[in-house]
Amino acid sequence: MKLFLTYIRSKTKVWALYLVFAAVFFAAFALYRLPLEAVIYPALLCLLIGTAVVILDFSKVKKRHEALNNLRDITELIGEELPVGNSIEEADLSGIISKLSEENAAQYELSEAKYREMIDYYTVWAHQIKTPIASMKLTLQNEDSQASRKLSSELFRIEQYVEMVLTYLRLDSESSDYVFKEHDLDAVIRASVKKFAPEFIGRKISLDYKGVNKKIITDDKWFSFVVEQVLSNALKYTREGSISIYLEDETKLCISDTGIGIAKQDLPRVFEKGYTGYNGRDDKSASGIGLYLCRRICKALGIGIGVTSEIGVGTTVEISLKQKQINFE
Repeated sequence: MKLFLTYIRSKTKVWALYLVFAAVFFAAFALYRLPLEAVIYPALLCLLIGTAVVILDFSKVKKRHEALNNLRDITELIGEELPVGNSIEEADLSGIISKLSEENAAQYELSEAKYREMIDYYTVWAHQIKTPIASMKLTLQNEDSQASRKLSSELFRIEQYVEMVLTYLRLDSESSDYVFKEHDLDAVIRASVKKFAPEFIGRKISLDYKGVNKKIITDDKWFSFVVEQVLSNALKYTREGSISIYLEDETKLCISDTGIGIAKQDLPRVFEKGYTGYNGRDDKSASGIGLYLCRRICKALGIGIGVTSEIGVGTTVEISLKQKQINFE
């Protein structure tokens, strides 16, 4: 009905012209004093023909409206899909849209090329920066002092940030290097914990981990990144106390800390990209990327991840080991 009313309004000039002609028609019959029947029959005939013309014209307008509505999102194929114009104006409109479509496709290709170039650059940069990091680590291994231990800790953080950059780039890559096979969960966890051993010792944070006897089917590299990111956050926000790693109901890997906790209003958004919440405002180094990457990786691995927390008590991250349908990104 709304479309029909719009159509009626668009034909205002036609209706006005019709009324003018009708007035002239009636005036001529009145001046010649012709009988009323001679006026009514031609008028009804004209009305019938006019109604038929309006119905046919509106049906064509409706079809074209639906066709153009389906093409609201202009694509590179829009020029081929546009309905053929029935007037000079419609043909001109089709030509303009086709031209805009071509320009849009060219701009998209240019944007994609620049994006790929940027990704390639940062990927190379991330790999190249690993060389001086490794060199500095070897140099610091030959010295045992409070300063060297502090530098080693900061260097480890840099290394973690570089790995985060590489992970971010790989997630948006067209190619995927996921390799799923059976792994010993204990071996994966111990390898991740070993990387953070100096952090536990230096921060005097105790680790409560008794080992688990469980096999999982996953990609160990990507799964390890999730575990390491959660451990990194736990260490970052735990001033004193302990971090516990344990299995719950044989289906959830839990990493729990006695840190500062997460505000209740922030919990629903901790996995959002760039969201840092109250803790992030307190800690200016927070990027809000870590848990976002964890969620995307878990989705690709076909597993779930969740967080429970209480301010001043601590935080528990639960990684579901019950594999769902695997979604490759």
